[in-house]
Amino acid sequence: MPSGEPVPLEAIRQARRRLGSLTLRTPVIPLDGSSGDSRIFLKLENLQPTGSFKVRGAGNSILAALERGNVAGVFTTSAGNMAQALAWHAQRLRIPCTTIVPDTAPEAKLAGIRRFGAEIIQLPWAEVWNITLTQVYPPLRDRLYVPPFNHPDMIAGNGTIGLELFEDLPEVDSVYVAIGGGGLIGGIASAFRALKPAVRVIAVEPETATAYTASLRAGVASEVRRTPSFVDGSGSSSVFPEMWKRLHGLVTESRVVSLADTAAAIRLLFERHRVVAEGAAGTALAAARLDEHRGAVSVAVISGGNIDTGKLTTILSGSVP
Repeated sequence: MPSGEPVPLEAIRQARRRLGSLTLRTPVIPLDGSSGDSRIFLKLENLQPTGSFKVRGAGNSILAALERGNVAGVFTTSAGNMAQALAWHAQRLRIPCTTIVPDTAPEAKLAGIRRFGAEIIQLPWAEVWNITLTQVYPPLRDRLYVPPFNHPDMIAGNGTIGLELFEDLPEVDSVYVAIGGGGLIGGIASAFRALKPAVRVIAVEPETATAYTASLRAGVASEVRRTPSFVDGSGSSSVFPEMWKRLHGLVTESRVVSLADTAAAIRLLFERHRVVAEGAAGTALAAARLDEHRGAVSVAVISGGNIDTGKLTTILSGSVP
């Protein structure tokens, strides 16, 4: 089996130096109520300035681009979290920013993008995905496209989460990470490949979009039918060939979780920890809870907290949006 192509550990360390105090070193806390002798911990990326881990990769990407030369403006494609993160950095740097998001993007994420002063272009999911594939949108040809997941600078920035986990919880056995494009799990897995290869980094998808699981089974980057759901930040209709090349052999396990189990995990986080988590973050905890093993130390990466209040209210009332 191919060994995958992790980003170098030094690139991740350089990303941490580059980001400095712009991002939080988010806490790792124990989940109240882990069963038996197992222990589940939560890495709270929902506490980042824009409410998700994306502020790490987006920051490293734009700062690295500035080191290479002048940047007249930036744009990206995103379900919402990357758009907010890039807009936040661009506003701080006084660089024009445009975000291309699906016409199904949650209002909570759209409000965040507006708050950080970026222009929003809403298009059907298929068009957004095509721009992500081609990295071309003619009306913005003078802008720098910042990929939401499939660039070494983005992956290295996300890998700083792995550095922190290794330092703060060295006894960790397994890390559960929601996978969409693969930039988050690629960074975390790259860090652990270098620092503690025995750690299992497990990709988690909602039952409505299981492209990575299908790809693992087929042994090649595969496509599936994606059904829109309240889990908008993870799961995909396909795996980018370049990301498959990087992840295949690096991330060899996946879990598929139901929307009901995801909603239950989000409800648990709120009720026991007063943590607000979005759908993708809920999938990671749902998988960790279903996988609990005696004596194991697991981490669920709570990747973001940008969920519409209406959907959160529905979940807290015991239903699935």
